[in-house]
Amino acid sequence: METKELLKKVRKIEIKTRRLSDNIFGGEYHSAFKGRGMTFSEVRQYQYGDDIRNIDWNVTARYNEPFIKVFEEERELTLMLLIDISGSEFFGTQNQFKREVLTEIAATLSFSALKNNDKVGLILFTDEIELFIPPKKGRFHILRIIRELLEFKPKSKKTDINKALEFFSGVLKKKAIAFLMSDFISSDYGKTLKIAAKKHDLTGIRVFDRREEEIPNIGFVPMLDSESGKIKWINTQISKTRKAYSSYYKEYVNLFEDLFKKNGAGALNCRLDESYVKKLLSYFKSRGK
Repeated sequence: METKELLKKVRKIEIKTRRLSDNIFGGEYHSAFKGRGMTFSEVRQYQYGDDIRNIDWNVTARYNEPFIKVFEEERELTLMLLIDISGSEFFGTQNQFKREVLTEIAATLSFSALKNNDKVGLILFTDEIELFIPPKKGRFHILRIIRELLEFKPKSKKTDINKALEFFSGVLKKKAIAFLMSDFISSDYGKTLKIAAKKHDLTGIRVFDRREEEIPNIGFVPMLDSESGKIKWINTQISKTRKAYSSYYKEYVNLFEDLFKKNGAGALNCRLDESYVKKLLSYFKSRGK
């Protein structure tokens, strides 16, 4: 992509998503995540009604009377975006590819975080970590993130959510708000998800196309596996074949929803022909209650 064309695209996304974050999401984002991060402030003498779980036993032993740790809400949070850029993200039968919608969602979240004076970081992954941008503040930093989402060319086309979560948990020691965005056509990420969800405020956003849910009956068709690059001819007239595919696809969807729910993480399903704005707004409002 030429520099002029790239800058034009970045600016277009900035105008659209910044308007959303300023007019719709800014306040909702803050309400949804305020108080999620608590930082140590001071130690004071225990008072009747204080939570005994906050007793500082070292200070208590030293002075022979109970002292508690006082925490305060962190005003500035860290937003981490973990985004799948494997081959399957370059699919879409509507107006946009999955990767384009992922970029818009990421930009909207980033500008909402900017309004709240939060840091934003980025992890782009396939079956390896393709790019890591450490969390920072500021408009120019967010524009860089958008630019990478538009332009970055991955080395691999495969997916491994496990790798992304493992890297994220290892590289970010402090609690963060994290959005993991993918079509979640991946398995065996339960253990790493559990570790990440325990430490961070994690939400999974599954972006998919309605044509991925089932195969229509249209005779013999060539099917391209966007991650392996292999083409296979499939007879879609066979009912058993269509049912087998639907069942296979539903397994991944159920795995995504079950794992996130089981580990206390948020889960969102965004179809390409539906408004991600409504989905995000509804999610933020439900969290802010």
